[in-house]
Amino acid sequence: MMKKIALIYMGGTFGCVGEPLMPMPEQDFLPLLAKIIPPHLQVECFAAPSIKDSSDCTATDWLKLIQQIQQLQLNGFQHFVIIHGTDTLSYAAATLARFLGHSCHAIITGSQYPLLNVEDNDTREFTDATGNLYLALEQVLSLPTGVYLAFHEQVFHAQTTLKAHTTELDAFVGVKADQSCQTTADFLVVQNEYIQQATELSILNLMLQPIAKEQLILQLKNILLNPPNFLILQGFGTGNIAVNDEILMLFEQLYQKKCLPIISTQVTFGQLDQRYAVSSWIQSAKVLINDCHSHADLYAKVLQIYLKYPSHEQWFANWHQH
Repeated sequence: MMKKIALIYMGGTFGCVGEPLMPMPEQDFLPLLAKIIPPHLQVECFAAPSIKDSSDCTATDWLKLIQQIQQLQLNGFQHFVIIHGTDTLSYAAATLARFLGHSCHAIITGSQYPLLNVEDNDTREFTDATGNLYLALEQVLSLPTGVYLAFHEQVFHAQTTLKAHTTELDAFVGVKADQSCQTTADFLVVQNEYIQQATELSILNLMLQPIAKEQLILQLKNILLNPPNFLILQGFGTGNIAVNDEILMLFEQLYQKKCLPIISTQVTFGQLDQRYAVSSWIQSAKVLINDCHSHADLYAKVLQIYLKYPSHEQWFANWHQH
């Protein structure tokens, strides 16, 4: 029996037309999209609940998308291809992976160039949209269960990806789908209350610079006045941050104000490693360690922890269970 694929359109450059580029309304775009589907595949096209420029997407948009996918699973679909903008594609991919786990076969893709020409009456002469879509449609039927990102003749584990170039066709990097990778297997059903709850999630990312400790202290004191739920501190190398007693006290005060500092790194690839003396303080401080596959995966893990548990004490206690 032919496996049926649900093709979900969520916007992005892929579906833009005109000059300047603007997203095409789904009622106009979906019939044109259906025309380019290879005839040997059984594909049904759907509009995502939110169709927008991906730089405007947040957790609520991705949670609604996951809800749609989980409903389609109940209706018998097990194979999904999602078309999404590239700006936040890695965040969308990681969030899908954290919530869908290995419950289905899903590939998210996008393009650096639109599918259609300026007049929106034919496929654009030069575009990567068709190649990326065909790659996703082909691979979703052959890859094991899980979530992946397909782009420029490559397929990656969704939790590991990063947009590494603003305009090149070869825009994404990550762990290839045919390489071993310990990805999230469990799924989490998106409840309606999660949608509203996600609007209240506050995350601040601080990429540390080589400045005096006194300046970092001033920055942390400013943050302490109105702290986020999670403060990501991107240290150097393997996650190294030079601290003193006052900085450690500020981390403790942030925790008391229900803000969890997360120690991460500004280096793109590789695990954190606190074997250096400069980071020995981490073992006894009220901070979390980034143990995720990528920066986008850290975002997705934070979102999931935030939605699953009601207090910062539980976020802290359950961090390494996910």
